[in-house]
Amino acid sequence: MSSSVLFYNACLADCCQNGPGALLVDDGKIQNVFSGDFSDREKAAELCSRSADKTVTAEKPALYDCCGLVLMPAFIDMHVHFRYPGLTQKEDLNTGLRAAVAGGFCTVVAMPNTKPVVSSEHMAAEIECEGSTYGLARLYQTVSLTRDFGGTDTSHLDNLDRMKVPVVSEDGHDVADAAVMLDAMRKAAAENIIVSCHSEDTALAAAAKPYREKALSIMRTYSIPAWGECSGRTDIPLSAEKEIDDSLAEANRLLALAEDTATERNLEIARLAGCRIHIAHVSTKRSMEAVERAKRERPSFVTCEVTPHHLALCGTEAPFIRALVNPPLRSEEDRRTLIEALRNGTADVISTDHAPHTMADKAAGSPGFTGLETAFAVCCSVLVHQERFSLESLSACMSAHPACILDLKKGRLLTGYDADLVLVDPEEEWTVDAAAFASKGKASPFNGTMLRGRVHATFIGGRAVFTAA
Repeated sequence: MSSSVLFYNACLADCCQNGPGALLVDDGKIQNVFSGDFSDREKAAELCSRSADKTVTAEKPALYDCCGLVLMPAFIDMHVHFRYPGLTQKEDLNTGLRAAVAGGFCTVVAMPNTKPVVSSEHMAAEIECEGSTYGLARLYQTVSLTRDFGGTDTSHLDNLDRMKVPVVSEDGHDVADAAVMLDAMRKAAAENIIVSCHSEDTALAAAAKPYREKALSIMRTYSIPAWGECSGRTDIPLSAEKEIDDSLAEANRLLALAEDTATERNLEIARLAGCRIHIAHVSTKRSMEAVERAKRERPSFVTCEVTPHHLALCGTEAPFIRALVNPPLRSEEDRRTLIEALRNGTADVISTDHAPHTMADKAAGSPGFTGLETAFAVCCSVLVHQERFSLESLSACMSAHPACILDLKKGRLLTGYDADLVLVDPEEEWTVDAAAFASKGKASPFNGTMLRGRVHATFIGGRAVFTAA
């Protein structure tokens, strides 16, 4: 495809617009946005002729027919696990980045809980450099808050360059020692680096572990998958099902307390340190209320994310109480709170927490789901079609807001912005087939579910990097 492209016969939708139009891209940037009916190819060709002399390359733009579908800014995911280095049986850079573009994401932020842990700017730069060789989504690699997740040493954060490492995180667990967290946050504040917090009290998480292990032991006995599916089997005694669900319910109660107490602690430490804090995967009403209070006091310093699976699923009953993820799927009241937090602006972004595992690891109880390739469809189904969110609101949460937090000139259909785009049909129904994922992780609580909203193509700088079959 030419470096100069006119996308026509489209509905243009971002956080501030939703209507027919055309989009001129040149040299990887949006050069012009045209409102109006450009469904006719000849009319689009005339627009190309008028625009040719104004493009950077003076090259006559190629024409791309969007076939009446919705052209949006590509999505930005502030929370993925690509398992690289050291855990490539679960995912690698190639499969993770292919999953990203298949889901409409052109920018992703990878967590550091790998083997070895990413604990240096140099290591992060090497991973990003390798990721760039695939020509797919842009990868930002986070660095750990404590060296090697040891919980004590923060010296590797000294003089960290925000332009190279915009986010630091101990994701996978929390920093147990509040004094160490304060030290890390002060160092991050000095460089205006965002601290992304997996808020979970480590002692309470440890107290929940035996209950999960008891449930997993019974689940293994009856070959119940640890991602929620049970397929209406009748060979499982009711007493065993009750014991599984009771054990997981107690684990989840402790893990809710673990999230709530750690969220309030981390927000308070961030306030004292004067640092920017991003609360990852908020899942409870109490934690969201804590975020809301903190945002009233420090609106430019506090942000948070919610995940598609916490928006869509309730985890207080089978089968989803058995769909193991951290934080767990919560109550219907919690789920409703997250939806309303997105509606009123308390929650800033939707992030997938894409966490692929092998099927063997899932069977052994590893928490987490593959999420990049279902994110738009889940959010479109739940938020747009069920909750009557506008496409503009969804685009804000998946594109404009994360771009703003990361200080990127992306996420909007505006002149001068990066031409990272996704072509979607928000009405199309399709059934999730996890076996067909580009990701190595095939465990999904949405496998076999009919969703409404599908990604048809993804473009980086106007160049197609994914086209649906």
